[in-house]
Amino acid sequence: MTEPFIYGGRDSATPLVLVSTSGYNRFFNKLTPEQQLWLEQNDFNAKAGKLLAIPGADGSIEKFVCSVCDINSLFAIADLPSKLPEGIYSLEGAGVKANLESLAIGWGLGCYQFSRYKSHKPYGAQLKLPNSADHPRVQTMVASTCRVRDLINTPAEDMMPQHLSAVMAELAQTYAGVFEEIVGDDLLAANYPCIHTVGRASVNEPRLIDMHWGDKKNPLVTLVGKGICFDSGGLDIKPAAGMRTMKKDMGGAAQVIGLAQLIMALDLPVRLRVLIAAAENAISSNSFRPGDVIRTRSGITVEIDNTDAEGRLVLCDALTEACDASPELLIDFATLTGAARVAVGTEISAFFCNDRTLAGDIQTAGESVQDPTWELPLHKGYRSLLESHVADTVNSASTPFGGATTAALYLQNFVSGDIPWAHFDIMAWNNRKRSGRPIGGEAMGIRAVFDMLEKRYGAAS
Repeated sequence: MTEPFIYGGRDSATPLVLVSTSGYNRFFNKLTPEQQLWLEQNDFNAKAGKLLAIPGADGSIEKFVCSVCDINSLFAIADLPSKLPEGIYSLEGAGVKANLESLAIGWGLGCYQFSRYKSHKPYGAQLKLPNSADHPRVQTMVASTCRVRDLINTPAEDMMPQHLSAVMAELAQTYAGVFEEIVGDDLLAANYPCIHTVGRASVNEPRLIDMHWGDKKNPLVTLVGKGICFDSGGLDIKPAAGMRTMKKDMGGAAQVIGLAQLIMALDLPVRLRVLIAAAENAISSNSFRPGDVIRTRSGITVEIDNTDAEGRLVLCDALTEACDASPELLIDFATLTGAARVAVGTEISAFFCNDRTLAGDIQTAGESVQDPTWELPLHKGYRSLLESHVADTVNSASTPFGGATTAALYLQNFVSGDIPWAHFDIMAWNNRKRSGRPIGGEAMGIRAVFDMLEKRYGAAS
């Protein structure tokens, strides 16, 4: 896409005046009679999303005026890059200065177009930001979200475990991190049996992707991502409609990659570890089967009730590995259950947490940065639904009720009780087009978690 921003300098810019719906009358009354007449003749009013060019004395466009519902909204002007003609614009209006960073991020997200496979003309509108703006922060917030979207939107043919690995290796090189991976049958030798089992039927070898970054004296924060690059459901095969968007089943891995980029690019004072359990849940003669029993990395045995509950299998090995290093904070992201979508819908990030302070901090951060999250309960009473007659546990509960909770309880079996842990069960996909949020892959929860981390550990020095 075209670079969304121009910074300082002498480039001339067309003023873009933002008017909140609540302040429209006050704005209108300050205009000249000629300007008021122009707005009336062009049916411009306080309705959000109205955009109008205002001519100057010579008939050329002097400025644009746009009515917005809420100047405090991150996505207040996110539709404008697709509506404005090519050119450079500067923001004006009541409340703009106080909300400039948020408005700029929304503008940048509104510039996003997934163009890898389809030719189209990129939006030509650019926003001029003053030198006083926090340019690196705005750029990084936009770039990390666009990376998440690109990863999820890419078809599975071009986004298999080896492709995820290449992305993480490139990030490690960019930010002086240390990259490692364990691939294919080496997973068995290294005792990651669940990741191997889920991915062994695919020609694309499964792997555990592992990256370290940061000063060892800083607190260790570990991120774990579900990287199921395509989910057929395995032998418990999904119907066609359920399989159609399963390229997004690596959405958890995409989130931790985007969040890692935020942390490293903005130099957060933490020691970061990222673990991605990457596999394709394919069907072949060596697919794992319902009724099989797997001994996990932790030693806990799992009876396979349903091969379509594979995400929690790859995650449990990665969570066990994460806990071996005793991180100060452990957070995983996964497109894990439809039950979470039923509970909170597709546009809110459901999460579970074993620590009251951490849960409150995440919820508060989500509200602060307009990245909505909602905590669901780790209700211990449902643990009996995961009992097996032949193994320590099953991978899928005996009832669909409380499905997000039982999946989280399964994962909790592999998390050391003294480690603060949050598990995000997200959609990672926009089912409908909204301002700055096109249909397709989406970053969910990463701005909330980054804000929480920044408040907890402090910004870069």
